[in-house]
Amino acid sequence: MARPKSIHPTDLELQILKCLWESSPMSVREIRESLSKQGRELAHTSVITTLNVMVGKKYLTRSMQGKSCLFVPNVTREAVTEGMLGDVVKRVFDGSAKAVMLSLFESTELDPDELKELRQILDQKAKEQQK
Repeated sequence: MARPKSIHPTDLELQILKCLWESSPMSVREIRESLSKQGRELAHTSVITTLNVMVGKKYLTRSMQGKSCLFVPNVTREAVTEGMLGDVVKRVFDGSAKAVMLSLFESTELDPDELKELRQILDQKAKEQQK
């Protein structure tokens, strides 16, 4: 049975996007090397296939430089993050930001500096809501 189509990048697609957000444009060889450094050894043809799928999904733009294909992300990190997180908030937490935050606090070790920064962000959001 085929895997259902995802509205979000797969794990491999996300890993490729992260490589390209860090440095682009990149060739297939450069992307493959970057994935290899992260412990993801893939055949050249597998990387090409995934990149072509990503171009079809409009995640990437492909251009030619000589005989090499260069790839550039067509989506921002912020747009992907917002979409994926928004989906989790809706599907897992029934749209409750409070439930997300409580789960985050329960599942993650936060140091005092992070807590202080989060408190400041929450205070700022509260002030914005009051206006």
